[in-house]
Amino acid sequence: MCSLLGCSASASATRRVKMTTMMLLLVLLTTTIVRCDQQIELTEQLPTVMVAVLVRNKAHTLPYFFSYLEDLDYPKDRMSLWIRSDHNEDRSIEITKAWLKRTSALYHSVNFKYRSEQGKRESEKTSSHWNEERFSDVIRLKQEALQTARTMWADFIFFLDADVFLTNSNTLRKLIDRKLPIVAPMLVSDGLYSNFWCGMTSDYYYQRTDDYKKILNYDQVGQWPVPMVHTAVLVSLKIAQTRQLTFERKNLPAGRYDGPVDDIIIFAMSANYSGIPMHVCNELLYGYIMVPLEAGETVPGKDLEQLTNVLSYIVNEYGELKLKQDLSRFVSDAPKDKLSLSHIYMINLERRSERRTKMRKHFDLLGLDVEHFPAVDGKQLSDKKVHDMGIRFLPGYADPFHKRPMTMGEIGCFLSHHSIWERMVRLNQQEVLVLEDDIRFEPFFRRRAYGVLADARRIGGWDLIYFGRKRLQEEDEKWIDGSEYLVKAGYSYWTLGYVISLEGAKKLLREQPLGKLLPVDEYLPIMFDNHPNDSWASHFRDRTLNAWSAAPLLLYPTHYTGDEGYISDTEDSLRIDGTLPTIGGSKGGAGTVNNDTRDGAQVPASEPKKGDKEQLPNSPTLLAESGIEQGEHDLETKNRRSEL
Repeated sequence: MCSLLGCSASASATRRVKMTTMMLLLVLLTTTIVRCDQQIELTEQLPTVMVAVLVRNKAHTLPYFFSYLEDLDYPKDRMSLWIRSDHNEDRSIEITKAWLKRTSALYHSVNFKYRSEQGKRESEKTSSHWNEERFSDVIRLKQEALQTARTMWADFIFFLDADVFLTNSNTLRKLIDRKLPIVAPMLVSDGLYSNFWCGMTSDYYYQRTDDYKKILNYDQVGQWPVPMVHTAVLVSLKIAQTRQLTFERKNLPAGRYDGPVDDIIIFAMSANYSGIPMHVCNELLYGYIMVPLEAGETVPGKDLEQLTNVLSYIVNEYGELKLKQDLSRFVSDAPKDKLSLSHIYMINLERRSERRTKMRKHFDLLGLDVEHFPAVDGKQLSDKKVHDMGIRFLPGYADPFHKRPMTMGEIGCFLSHHSIWERMVRLNQQEVLVLEDDIRFEPFFRRRAYGVLADARRIGGWDLIYFGRKRLQEEDEKWIDGSEYLVKAGYSYWTLGYVISLEGAKKLLREQPLGKLLPVDEYLPIMFDNHPNDSWASHFRDRTLNAWSAAPLLLYPTHYTGDEGYISDTEDSLRIDGTLPTIGGSKGGAGTVNNDTRDGAQVPASEPKKGDKEQLPNSPTLLAESGIEQGEHDLETKNRRSEL
């Protein structure tokens, strides 16, 4: 039996527990109410994307492909990777495994399957041979990828070939933002080839159209409906009608398709039959694509050359290549040589280190052994220095465009080339390639350079061969007899790159040009006696320089006047006013130079400069047809390539 006191204490304790519980509940309730009153910004997650990749014999492209794929600015936990590989004859599987070992945990999921047996299919003549069995395998794998993406409830599937380099890290975001059912980022190659068609024939093959080049050359920019996209294609699986998309002929509406067994054509026609538009987007430079190999062409031959071309384009555009450290071990350095010449010089101002760095990357890609030749810097020249060096100027010289005297930059440029000619004579260098540091190498540069040099040596008699220049004459230039690659040079500007013989250097020096100076790209045409100004030419007696030019050219400027990033150290430098003693003045006279003006200060903005591309007839652009024997697209299905 308990006492009343004990019972009372117990009741009191019970009440205290209840009170405490109620207070806690009140606090919790109050806290919840406060949290509900807060303004919390809700964030919608980005759509989920499955990236489907087929790999075969891509050891040369995979280090760059994976590096750019990894650098896409898109949450990796919203991306799934689906990769298949078989019938490899290289290290493709090893490279893929190495990359996935480091990155798999970053992605939402990774589905990688491969067949480790080496070699091509028994039915294949070569690894670049496309037969029915190979097409069937590709169709089966792409259909599997499409079905896997649907099953995992992915919002998008991104079909991506393993020789695509998405250099724009915003590619995936931009394509998704377009809100299109099927869209491809337009990709640039080393020719007119790209990953879309603007026309299709009645029997389902590629058809040339006027719009194709307009889109490819960015003459019209936006999203354009087209009958075919391939190689890099984003499909929105949120669109109900995409359930009807297929790579398999048997899944197409009965009786409607009688075309070839081809994955990209069947897919395009399934979109057409389902009323789903395809678009190509060229609002940005998204990336680059390799041109498919023809039957019989090999990776060690044509494909490695094409890779060099594309990587060179990327260096031109971005100044560097993306290559992850753990993948760099799979990339071999190209062996370097001098193209069978005595020497190669690159003229570069010490203060232009960014150009020097970029050019070295090109030399590494192309396998060129080049010596950096420090240029004479016009900014370091003064009136007194010029005078003390014994430099005198050609009487009556005025820039043909600006009607002005020479600039200090032009003087420095001439002195740089002059020093190389002197070094050639001193070292008895027989043939030398002189390069400037603002050049773009054309596709297949090495192969074409060897062809030009072989022709020149076989024919003989040349002193100078332009590799890059600016033609100033509209009329056709005569082909050198017996040559496939050389023409007689007409009046030209620029000294982007030229090969000069020892005898040619001696001819240029014998006229003692520092005593009657004018810009080097005016001096050369005078010396091969193809200059329109007879008055200037009359000051030079031995105008017998035999100058030829590569046709087509092997080098072009990286920038033209008005382009973003254009810099001219000759045009945009201090000028002289022409009052220094000329060859007719007293020796050692104390002439004066007024260097207080700059190009542009008195020259109207609309006046052309030597760097203007408009002054070059038929000036090619980055996307011009510049490869050897390359067209836009192959016209037969058997020549159309994918990955497997």
